Amino acid sequence: MFSLIACVGKHNELGKNNQLIFHLKDDMKFFRETTSQHPVIMGRKTWDSLPGKLKNRTNIVISHRDFDGPDLIVHDAIAFAEEHADSPEEYFVIGGGSIYKTFLPYAKNIYLTEVEDSAYDADTFFPNFDKSKYHHTLIRKGKENDLEYSIFQYTKR
Repeated sequence: MFSLIACVGKHNELGKNNQLIFHLKDDMKFFRETTSQHPVIMGRKTWDSLPGKLKNRTNIVISHRDFDGPDLIVHDAIAFAEEHADSPEEYFVIGGGSIYKTFLPYAKNIYLTEVEDSAYDADTFFPNFDKSKYHHTLIRKGKENDLEYSIFQYTKR
């Protein structure tokens, strides 16, 4: 099973210059707690943006080339998604924008921290999805650094 997890602005903004736009301690804590002990899937640029391997998780990178660092490099994202779509293991897709878009059709859950702000200079976006096809649950609301946000879980109906 695949789950997507991200923090987005009002217009699905994710990042700029390979960096996250919104830095919320509560969102980072939610990310760590939710993905811990699960495999995480990311693109090479997301991997490059990390300070190192994410602990307590199998780090899987989608890339056309091999390199050292991750636990597994996958060259064909679609084949991997189709092969693991019915797995009881929950795989968390953590970015970037094109990786989210690739795995969206296979995702059972989407965990979104939705920030009540916009970043008009963003260069990376979370893909649009039809929220009417998902049951959504509010996990919690908060305010940090003058930013109001809500953390939701969307589960495919």
